[in-house]
Amino acid sequence: MKSCVNSDEDATAMWPADWLVPQWPAPKRVRAVCTTRAGGASAPPFGSLNLGTHVGDDPAQVGQNRARVHDALQAKPVFLDQVHGTHLLELNAQTPDNLAADGSFTRQSGLACTVMVADCLPILLCDTLGTQVAAVHAGWRGLAGAQGHGPRDGVVEAILKCFMPLAPVEYAQAAPEIIAWLGPCIGPQAFEVGEEVREAFVAHAPQAADCFLRVAPGKWLANLSALARQRLLAAGVSAVYGNDGSLPWCTVANPSRFFSYRRDRVTGRQAACIWLD
Repeated sequence: MKSCVNSDEDATAMWPADWLVPQWPAPKRVRAVCTTRAGGASAPPFGSLNLGTHVGDDPAQVGQNRARVHDALQAKPVFLDQVHGTHLLELNAQTPDNLAADGSFTRQSGLACTVMVADCLPILLCDTLGTQVAAVHAGWRGLAGAQGHGPRDGVVEAILKCFMPLAPVEYAQAAPEIIAWLGPCIGPQAFEVGEEVREAFVAHAPQAADCFLRVAPGKWLANLSALARQRLLAAGVSAVYGNDGSLPWCTVANPSRFFSYRRDRVTGRQAACIWLD
């Protein structure tokens, strides 16, 4: 996993070196980043770049942190009120912050689809022509669908349906490939779940059983990034980059770099952002 690397614009040279820049074959006009704890104004336990307004941090400091991200991106990040569901928003210049949704997509430049996380998985997507981008907040409930109840489509399937309408109408040739990047999340060595979580995924796809390791009766370690890869592949997205389930990507295992709700309970939120220049 690499941190910040310079683009030909060299805009990323002004970002904290700790921030993550996806290493993926996205078109030049697609820009993406995942923030870390670095570069903010918040005091402990929210130190320092907490972007969540709902965690008990000083609102003025959160506002300052969000302004720093806005300035760094040179695009407008649109923050959501995330509810662990599958509702998505299409962003435009008038879209306000704090609407209830667990992901967003846009075809307009200068608007950053943004999701906040502190153990859940951020998924960024774009097409290979650089015409549309999306960011998705994938906790286990949103990923499993119907907030974890039953074999339903989840947030991955929902966001891909938003991309599909372009295919037959706006492209003279075959629709472009969709690629995805998985950001940091709770790792498979730390994410202990109950039987109901495993059942929700296995009911949707039997191969999901490979992403769970039994540690006690009714207790399993779940590999959230692997579950997301399975969902993406089944939906036709074969090019998936980023989080491979190793320790450097684990929010719990890297307290100096990432916020983690399961580790600390009282903590901040980092954000994954993607936008069109």
